[in-house]
Amino acid sequence: MTVVKDPRRYFEAVQTTRGTEAAAPPVCLYLEVTNRCNLLCETCPRTFEALEPPADMSWELFTSIVDQVPDVARVVLHGVGEPMMVKSLPRMIRYLKDRSVYVLFNTNGTLLSPKKYQAMIDTGLDELRVSLDAADAKTFLAVRGKNFFERIVRNVRGFTELQRATGAASPRVSLWLTGLKETIEQLPAFVRLAASMGVREVYLQRLVYDETGYGLARPESSLFETLRADESRAIEVAAALARDLGITLDASGATEPGLSLKRQDETQPWSACRRPWSLMYFTAHGRALPCCMAPFSARGYDSYTLGDATQQTLREIWNGSAYQDFRAGLLSETPPRPCAGCGMRWSL
Repeated sequence: MTVVKDPRRYFEAVQTTRGTEAAAPPVCLYLEVTNRCNLLCETCPRTFEALEPPADMSWELFTSIVDQVPDVARVVLHGVGEPMMVKSLPRMIRYLKDRSVYVLFNTNGTLLSPKKYQAMIDTGLDELRVSLDAADAKTFLAVRGKNFFERIVRNVRGFTELQRATGAASPRVSLWLTGLKETIEQLPAFVRLAASMGVREVYLQRLVYDETGYGLARPESSLFETLRADESRAIEVAAALARDLGITLDASGATEPGLSLKRQDETQPWSACRRPWSLMYFTAHGRALPCCMAPFSARGYDSYTLGDATQQTLREIWNGSAYQDFRAGLLSETPPRPCAGCGMRWSL
């Protein structure tokens, strides 16, 4: 078996000169193994609209996509659904690990029951990201829609205890908090909670801000552009606490929490994006989308569907007319609708 590809360097395979046609195959795949979920999160588009009919990605579609990208370095097994609802998820992970792919997914943790602990470890999964989004049950109910807080804390704590007892180094378990005005002041408590659960990594999740409030950070909840002094203080306290507890505190987007809150200064921040030249996202039905942020950035999929993996090869999609038109728009002064606020109008 070959050595696992280093996920931190996977974008290095992308040619820096970007044109409408991609010079190399994608090095990362986002596979939405299901669009079903057991929560009703205020920050998720599927809570407000049926984007596609409920479905799990079939094994045939999954393997067909993976097999067409033999040199893929990283595969993310989530989209707008809860991956642990998929019975074939362990099989999917093992299929990828047999190809030395770096594999991760986000979960809400509700289905990480004790009977699944060892099976998940045995898959060889590299990262397990748990989106908890609150430091207490009351706030969790407000932002996630159902009262599963204690179950998730219990499930994750049990999983990390088994890892320590058996010496299992993987998967790396991390805890994620969405940065909203309702939750940002809980960050210090969230760090303490992570430590009590045996989790050594905490991330602050940012969202694209949109005035419509559709499945995103609403204006009244958004941390867009400015932080109050108490919100800034919460981040500072959490950072100091994390250092004391030996917890890694970071933010999504490969940045640090305070910086990730600030609006970018570039007049065309979308033009720096490398995603349409480096990764492909497929829904449970095989619809090709530009990236994982697209479902959160514009209503419906029709205006930014770039192909259909059930009808086309990935080669046909990757440098087909829809993808080339999308890349051209991204490099222009009038980007595609899902990209217009990306990198400029972050909530976090």
